[in-house]
Amino acid sequence: MNYILFDGSSRNQLLPFTFTRPVADIRIGILSIREKWEKLLGTTTSTVTEDYLANKWPMVELEKNVMINASFLPTPELLFQVENLGENEAIFFEEDIVAFYALEDQEVDFSTYLALELEGDPFQIAHTWDIFSRNAEAIAADFELLTRDRESQPIPVSNNVIHPENIFIEEGATVEFASLNASAGPIYIGADSEIMEGSLVRGPFALCEHATLKLGAKVYGPTTIGPHSKVGGEVNNVVIFGYSNKGHDGFLGNSVLGEWCNLGADTNNSNLKNNYAEVRLWDYETEGFAKTGLQFCGLMMGDHSKCGINTMFNTGTVVGVSSNIFGSGFPRNFIPSFSWGGSAGMTTYKTSKAFEVAEIVMQRRGIEFSEDDKEILEHVFEETKKWRRD
Repeated sequence: MNYILFDGSSRNQLLPFTFTRPVADIRIGILSIREKWEKLLGTTTSTVTEDYLANKWPMVELEKNVMINASFLPTPELLFQVENLGENEAIFFEEDIVAFYALEDQEVDFSTYLALELEGDPFQIAHTWDIFSRNAEAIAADFELLTRDRESQPIPVSNNVIHPENIFIEEGATVEFASLNASAGPIYIGADSEIMEGSLVRGPFALCEHATLKLGAKVYGPTTIGPHSKVGGEVNNVVIFGYSNKGHDGFLGNSVLGEWCNLGADTNNSNLKNNYAEVRLWDYETEGFAKTGLQFCGLMMGDHSKCGINTMFNTGTVVGVSSNIFGSGFPRNFIPSFSWGGSAGMTTYKTSKAFEVAEIVMQRRGIEFSEDDKEILEHVFEETKKWRRD
């Protein structure tokens, strides 16, 4: 069977992260959503996404296909239903299409389909804040998936460890003179990653491959540090997709960072309003601030965005793609993509300059800044210009 992941109705609620990737490539837990499905299905997947992303993430259609809404993470019940879908069958959760069977070039008419109700409790990432607020469940599920019937590398005796049975260290990882407390959830230490001396870690926690937790870092779970990322200072309930750095002291809480982000030394964010009120976040679809239902909600930062030293982010701040923030004071709590400046005002960050930086940053990790990447960012630049103030 050929499996295809499609963005679904939640795509716009997951901006700015879905400006530069399909929904399937959002990371939550240890793995991306695509990686979860592929590992459980035992096969590769392709994608139906926005036209401007399709060159980088093309769809591969075969004679028989099952289409899966990528905002739904695989649960045992959903996995069983997906693997047993037949012709003219579709799975629904309320108004959302979760999955359906489609023949090659078939004109799908759901009125002719047998509608199946999603079994079990859904695990859906419908809003940006779901990425951090449901990260504990995702880490636990991925930990079980990745470590089942496998043996961890030995935990070096220099470490202070609580509940070692909930700790898994992959080959090539380094961890010495750290405190690892897996009482509240598992701790996963990925291949060729490093936890430096003096770090304090409370699970649930995932350090993905080639990532680094720097000297004396303090980490409260549930937190995920994606591949090739570097993190120091204090973090609490944070998801970092990958290739991003928060390398120095400063607090980051209840937040999500995309890829190729960098937070300058002593950057801090607020994750709780002074009056303890519900946090609102910028909604790209309504072009206003929407209720989250959360008391704790921090920073949402899209790919390639960066900030200078001593930057302060207010509660519930959304930063778009390829923005550069610096200076004293609190910047606005919605910073459009390709913005340059801070609390004193913003100008447009020209694509020529942004691309120059992106190329240098990606080359340092041995990754090419491709023509596809440029075209994606050029599209984002044009799509988001209505929100910039020059």
